[in-house]
Amino acid sequence: MLRAAVRADRDVRLEYEVRGSGEPLILLHGGLCAGSFRCLLERPELAGERRLIRYHRVGYAGSDRIDGPVSVGDQAAHCWSLMRHLGLGRADVVGHSSSADIALQLALDHPAAVRSLALLETALLTVPTGPFAGDAMRHYQAGEKAAAVDVWLRGVAGPDYREALERVEPGAFDQAVGDADTFFGQELPAVRDWPFGPDEARRVEQPVLLVLGARSHEVSPVFGRRHELLRAWLPRAEPFVLADASHLLHVQNPAGMAEGLARFLAHR
Repeated sequence: MLRAAVRADRDVRLEYEVRGSGEPLILLHGGLCAGSFRCLLERPELAGERRLIRYHRVGYAGSDRIDGPVSVGDQAAHCWSLMRHLGLGRADVVGHSSSADIALQLALDHPAAVRSLALLETALLTVPTGPFAGDAMRHYQAGEKAAAVDVWLRGVAGPDYREALERVEPGAFDQAVGDADTFFGQELPAVRDWPFGPDEARRVEQPVLLVLGARSHEVSPVFGRRHELLRAWLPRAEPFVLADASHLLHVQNPAGMAEGLARFLAHR
């Protein structure tokens, strides 16, 4: 992967990768899933038509780690700075889970830079995460990072999460453990503090693809509730239920996700 220096409230270097040519599509990975969008880079539904851009957010994999709080707004600023580094005036943006928050914040802060949004089960804490979150945090605070990661990913994605992630990127679980300080120490507090509600949602004027896993209800009812809330809030939201997938949507069904994205983007 390449590295780029970006500037927000402080300078950081981010690992990034670009594939293909055409209209830019930025892929923002979710928490503890730094390599998850690798599965879409070679999908023919996207690769032939799009310039696909993925990067490791600050604190993940080989991107810089920084001390102190990192807000959702900071993360959006990093994305915007990377866009400028790459000479992108405008892009379609895909965000998964906590990165869907970042994609929405980018659309609020730089509306002219975002052509459309695809939000893959947004981490909207107006509908709280399940009780497993407290168990995971207790493991983390006790220094049991592997246990914390396992409890969290089982809680959001079900018992088969590890096999799915490792299929996309061998060593994904070990990488998630290595990124645990970022996720539990910076990302979760930032998502909890993120001020997004119906007033902010009404300001999102871009077309939005709202993605829900067809099997996410088997893991938790939270995902469906968040999906319906965002459908009510966002003025240009289009729902898409991805077959054969729970919260690790694109990881579990990359072909279906690529096809859904391609259809959505073809009409933009």
